[in-house]
Amino acid sequence: MAKVKVTGSEAVILSLLEEGVDTIFGYPGGAIMPVYDALYDYDKKITHILTRHEQGAAHAAEGYARVTGRAGVCIATSGPGATNLITGIADAMIDSVPMVCITGQVSSPLLGTDAFQESDVVGISMPVTKWNYQITSPDEIPGVIAQAFYIAQTGRPGPVLIDITKDAQFGELEFEYKKCTKVRSYIPEIPVDPFQVKAAAELIDEAKKPLLLFGHGVIIANAEDELKAFVEKTGIPAAWTLLGLSALPSDHPLNVGMLGMHGNYGPNIKTNEADLIIAVGMRFDDRVTGKVSTYAKKARIIHIEIDPAEINKIIKTTVPVIGDAKKALKMLTQNVKANSHTEWVNEFRQADQVEYEKVIEKDLHPEKPGLTMGEVVRMVSEATGHDAILVTDVGQQQMIASRYFKFKRSKSNVTSGGLGTMGYALPASIGAQIAAPDRTVVAMIGDGGFQMTIQELGTIAQNKLPIKIVLLNNNFLGMVRQWQQLFFEKRYSFTELQNPDFIMIGKGFGIPGQKVDQRENLQAAIREMAEYPGPYLLEVVVEKEDNVFPMVPAGASVSEIMLEP
Repeated sequence: MAKVKVTGSEAVILSLLEEGVDTIFGYPGGAIMPVYDALYDYDKKITHILTRHEQGAAHAAEGYARVTGRAGVCIATSGPGATNLITGIADAMIDSVPMVCITGQVSSPLLGTDAFQESDVVGISMPVTKWNYQITSPDEIPGVIAQAFYIAQTGRPGPVLIDITKDAQFGELEFEYKKCTKVRSYIPEIPVDPFQVKAAAELIDEAKKPLLLFGHGVIIANAEDELKAFVEKTGIPAAWTLLGLSALPSDHPLNVGMLGMHGNYGPNIKTNEADLIIAVGMRFDDRVTGKVSTYAKKARIIHIEIDPAEINKIIKTTVPVIGDAKKALKMLTQNVKANSHTEWVNEFRQADQVEYEKVIEKDLHPEKPGLTMGEVVRMVSEATGHDAILVTDVGQQQMIASRYFKFKRSKSNVTSGGLGTMGYALPASIGAQIAAPDRTVVAMIGDGGFQMTIQELGTIAQNKLPIKIVLLNNNFLGMVRQWQQLFFEKRYSFTELQNPDFIMIGKGFGIPGQKVDQRENLQAAIREMAEYPGPYLLEVVVEKEDNVFPMVPAGASVSEIMLEP
């Protein structure tokens, strides 16, 4: 691109265009106003989504990134605008979501003077960003933005933050853009070692009871086909973490369900019977392992992971395979022998039957008059042909939805994993819908999380996004209440909610909806929601003490999973 003289603020927009950015989520303010002024002339090339709060902009950028695999972009002003992004940035960091966050800052002569709306966002964000940088000269803008996108999207992805002083936005530069392809001392990906692959293949060929655990890294690496080819050649049962959900179709015969605290019975109890664990793109988080000292003691461990820092961090690895999951799985599939583990897989199916009788039958076909979360989730999944993008908030509805919503395609499950951010779903569904305008997006939210970012109904309405919002209302902070019931002698300390008329609030934003509290009305209401051409709010009143099982109690072994209270 030939050099042209522009302001720093216009250089920001031109740089984003060079990176192929088509959507920005943000909220204007004084210190970022020059960039917004420049954006005014480029509204035909970049869509700007005005959220109702900066946290909403960050989560919307996350939702966009999770569905597209490209960095989501959000923008905010200095001071409270910048600090309001932090929750979303921290969420993206722990879940390895690529984001480029741009904040305005007071003019450089005012830095450090406690000027109006000044905050040290670089210092504040340092623990929760992959990289951050403060720009004080307009000449830095193109190079820093190029580096930001490269760092955010390569290796183990993550959020980066660029803080730009107001004088740098007003200043002028000779604009020239060069995409970044290398940063000194930054090694995003280590080539897969064929000797590690060979050692792993030998363990796999010897194993009698192998179990594969796959996580978000498979989706990030676009390794879904390689995962499927590997499990089909080896016949190894495969279980998923919460963020790995949808990488393997729900109905695949070797998909044995979810791991962890509220995961399926089979993969949890069989973990401690397996003689080999193959972990792909997952980090052995505490929700998966339960009590670490008792975890998979009979098993040797193969860990396929792009980030060397995760190897041996929690679970000791027998054979590490460091590198990109797509490349590693392809090499591994070429090196292993074709096999089947029919008897071992059947043990998981027997465990499924136990779980069905103890838990699933009660969730999906309840005898009690009150509605259960499980039956609502399954009906919504069926009404959308098991082909929707599901965006969940955090809590009971998140766990129930991950258990009973079904998936045909990858990148269809968008949720907050590591940080567990209530208020995530509504704004994240905005980003997901913009990323996939031709797909149905369902936001599954509890009444507690809904009220944390309820203002984003305005963003949905203004942009006419046809998001289907399913509000599961039990008038409680449900997950906390469940723990209080089971472990704190039903001492429901400050978890009961006096809720507003949600349907009236939705209509106030111009979003139609209805409230259902009777089973005989549920199916018709879901069908009406699914067929409605625009955004729709369906509130379903569910049992107040409808709990999520199975459950691994905190500090317990995964083999101590509870099927009932």
